[in-house]
Amino acid sequence: MDQDRSELRSLGFLGVYGETSKIVLKWRKIFAQIVLALVLPLCAIYLAHSLVSQLLASKIFDHETTRNDTRYDDPRYGDLSRRLKREWVAFWLVRLGYFILAFVFSLLSTSAVASAVATIYAAAEQVTFKEVMRVVPRTWKRLAVTFIWSFVIFFVYNVVVVGLLIVWVVVVRRSSVGAALGIAVAVVLLILCVIGFVYITMIWQLASVISVLEDVYGRKAMVKSKRLIKGKMGVSVGCFLGVLLCSVLVLALFEGLVVLDLVDGIGIKIGVGLICLLLLLMVVLFDLVVQTVIYFVCKSYHHENIDKSSLSDHLEVYLGDYVPLKANSIQLDQLHV
Repeated sequence: MDQDRSELRSLGFLGVYGETSKIVLKWRKIFAQIVLALVLPLCAIYLAHSLVSQLLASKIFDHETTRNDTRYDDPRYGDLSRRLKREWVAFWLVRLGYFILAFVFSLLSTSAVASAVATIYAAAEQVTFKEVMRVVPRTWKRLAVTFIWSFVIFFVYNVVVVGLLIVWVVVVRRSSVGAALGIAVAVVLLILCVIGFVYITMIWQLASVISVLEDVYGRKAMVKSKRLIKGKMGVSVGCFLGVLLCSVLVLALFEGLVVLDLVDGIGIKIGVGLICLLLLLMVVLFDLVVQTVIYFVCKSYHHENIDKSSLSDHLEVYLGDYVPLKANSIQLDQLHV
């Protein structure tokens, strides 16, 4: 890692993508193991949930429609009501199971990938899957606390946004505000809502990496993330939007061709589903590595020393001969903006 601080300060999101690709390709064996152990279940759970939820929702809609067209004193009405009750219970149980499993595997995947990338920076010749997985049990609880704080912030933010939109709709209806102005203000509010959502997401993602690599978590990790990301917000947003676009394309392909039955033949659906699963695996892994690389870039941008010894002690990785790793000597293998 020969890159000097001035080059890191001017690093753009393409440079971060390039470094991420180099890390994944060079250490493809350990990342393949992480993908098989943690990321694969996470992506499979997500796609399966999307398919099962759509099937249940379709049945519920059909039975609701049939019941609405059935007389109340018809015996079929009671049968449909009982069936709908069971289907709604199944629907919410699926949602609950998905949330729990996705939450657990998301925390474990984030912890494993962040630990792997940090271990590569700290002890590049001695990274093993066993060492990385030994770090995971000690970090997922901190990650969970950080996630809870992020969830609370997102919840409060959404309540405020919805409240503002409701207030504005009431104002428009009860005053002489024109329809054009009302729509324009509503659009502006929605745009600001999206900007705020992206900003909070950036803070949360960096805070998750901080929770793994430092003894800071929860609210303190969010505060530190907010401070670190200053000056590199554009890079973070660019990386986030790039990954988001890829995710949306993959999920749209799965929803359209598999969930919504736009293609015929079970064989074709299975093939498309497997392709989507493979693409989603690549996108999720790439995103997790990007988040960790951005952490090191932000640390360098703010001239914070990244001590190789303390990082390895935190991860409990053996380094052999210790050489301090300073922010102005972080190697990023000739990245270009």
